[in-house]
Amino acid sequence: MSDVLLSIQGLTKHFTGRNGRTVYAVENVTFDIRKGTTVGLVGESGSGKTTAGRSILRFVEPSGGKAIFDGTDIFALKAAEMRHWRKRLQIVFQDPYSSLNPRMRIDAIIGEALDTRGYPRGAKRRERVSELLTLVGLPPEYARRFPHEFSGGQRQRIGIARALAVEPEFIVADEPVSALDVSVQAQVLNLLGSLQRQLGLTMLFIAHDLSVVEYLCDDVVVMYLGRIMERGPSREVYARPRHPYTRALLATAPVPDPTRRRTHVPLQGDIPSPLDPPSGCVFRTRCPLAIEACAMIVPPMDDLGGDHHVACIRHAELS
Repeated sequence: MSDVLLSIQGLTKHFTGRNGRTVYAVENVTFDIRKGTTVGLVGESGSGKTTAGRSILRFVEPSGGKAIFDGTDIFALKAAEMRHWRKRLQIVFQDPYSSLNPRMRIDAIIGEALDTRGYPRGAKRRERVSELLTLVGLPPEYARRFPHEFSGGQRQRIGIARALAVEPEFIVADEPVSALDVSVQAQVLNLLGSLQRQLGLTMLFIAHDLSVVEYLCDDVVVMYLGRIMERGPSREVYARPRHPYTRALLATAPVPDPTRRRTHVPLQGDIPSPLDPPSGCVFRTRCPLAIEACAMIVPPMDDLGGDHHVACIRHAELS
């Protein structure tokens, strides 16, 4: 597709522990992100979504696959070449309390990013810092303060301003609201949505809460134990989920209407260890539809039409 900005093809990430055992963190993950859209990468803790996001940016080096960004495979770039591309790809971290240096003022924190854009020190830099703070809804005079003087929501806004300082085209938002109070989450989500539209950003939004993804994202990718279970347009996946795992996640999502009955069975049990993933379909040990064949077959990603795909040999029974 000509409008695809980033194409992830067969992304794989394995870690080797001190005892020589292999952690299968991400396995053969493939999806596209169209320019100017937001894709939600969702799953439980331990599903591999954060590792996938950081591998795409090469914060951790992928074990295999390709990431075609604007026609270039950034996985094939050398470290020196990747430094140039980092201006175009940025991240907003999950924890606003640990991602800001407590010994630096806000103008210095954002100023570090501006160094990569060649902003000289002095009036021009101060003006740009003020513009960025205003862009994320903070008064320019906050530039002279330290991180400990701000709330969690304000710190996350500062983290967003730092990411925007290099004028990126693509941002990985790694669970950016999960550490915030519920009352603040909506404000930060609205800000991200507004910035995405205003600046034409392309985003990968990582979350464990499907209701957050539904609100913000154009497309959704559902991961479980390092593999994609289902992906497609958000409206289609939420209206007609075709994987038992997607249905289970929807059943555990908060429902604001107390009169509304859940139509799916909530998820039972714990996610297995990536040190020893189940054979065949990795979800089979928790799946209410699992049969003997599920232990022997790694389900292919079936095309359901309309860019909706699912990896389940029994998905036809959920239509």
